[in-house]
Amino acid sequence: MYSSFVPPRQVRIGDAAAFVGTTPRAIRHYHEIGLLPEPVRGGDGRRRYGYEDMIRLLWIRRTADAGIALDDIRDAFADPASAEADAVAGIGGTGDGIASVLERLEETLVAREAELRRQRTAVRRMRAEGSRMGLLSDFVTDRLKDLPEGSLRRADLDSLLVTERIFGPLGAAVQAGRFVALATHPDLREESDRVDAAEEALDDTIAVDDPRVARVAAERHAFEEALHAVIEDSGQAASDDALFDSWDALHPAATDEGTGEDGTGPNSGSWQASKSVLEAIGKMPYDFSPARLRCMELAEELAARDA
Repeated sequence: MYSSFVPPRQVRIGDAAAFVGTTPRAIRHYHEIGLLPEPVRGGDGRRRYGYEDMIRLLWIRRTADAGIALDDIRDAFADPASAEADAVAGIGGTGDGIASVLERLEETLVAREAELRRQRTAVRRMRAEGSRMGLLSDFVTDRLKDLPEGSLRRADLDSLLVTERIFGPLGAAVQAGRFVALATHPDLREESDRVDAAEEALDDTIAVDDPRVARVAAERHAFEEALHAVIEDSGQAASDDALFDSWDALHPAATDEGTGEDGTGPNSGSWQASKSVLEAIGKMPYDFSPARLRCMELAEELAARDA
């Protein structure tokens, strides 16, 4: 994220639809059938979508692209316990919910295998990897497959889902290295949680020149330096080089626009190479206060100074 760029805290339905890769009409339909809760409305009476709304829209879009009917998605989400268990533990061990929907869908796809090969592969991946993990491309999940079960958090996978939407599978695969380090170093994970909480505490009640802003920025910088050192010592830097070589071998004609396409991953048809990174970022809301944005700027300045 560029230091001079201020992400929106909420977006309108048109921007939400453009980011997710659908239409405002489709989103309104999701509201009508109870698949997507109605968001807050602004002073002009128009819907406003925040981060959690966008995560759910990405979920709906990816799952629908895998061939699952909207009614089945809605029914699976209707049981919060089942949906949360699917999200964190993986599809296979929860009985009803998304897992049973995927099982029924695969039986249908067998009869239409030639026409629906991509859909069947996507469903199998979700059943094998877990509902959230299965929505990421193979190129991303390959970096995560050796992690202990349960070491990745729901927020980690949400972040990778957003990154893949903006920067493509290569960008998400690089970011996955960060979560590998956090998942395998409990002390780093604990410090990450502490710094995250400190940043979240910089809400709208905190002035941008409050001393806490600079203090938290310094803590963020120190944490990122420690994380980078762990990644370097673990040999992940060399793995990243191999990752880029592998991507170039798989996509010899790919451009460097930042939103590259992965023909083997889920939802491949919805990636728009023409959409610039800044356009995509501008349609993804993050509810950051001015104090938190200033904290991010200061942390980036510290990183640039020490580079």
